[in-house]
Amino acid sequence: MEKIKQKRLALIFLVLGAIGGFLYWKFVGCTSGTCAIKSVWYWSTLWGAAVGYLIGDFISDIIKKIRTKKEVQQ
Repeated sequence: MEKIKQKRLALIFLVLGAIGGFLYWKFVGCTSGTCAIKSVWYWSTLWGAAVGYLIGDFISDIIKKIRTKKEVQQ
């Protein structure tokens, strides 16, 4: 449970990225079927989720470093 609390922001971004990837497939996608990532919904969704998680984890680490730095200064 503690791990989920620590990664909460990354998990939120994971869900948002998955939704974004699905919407990208739905509205932009590849109609010819020759595009490796955009041709089927699950690849776009997985890639969106992966990118969302990475961005969320990156932002979470930055926030953690800023909080640690403020605690040390006080």
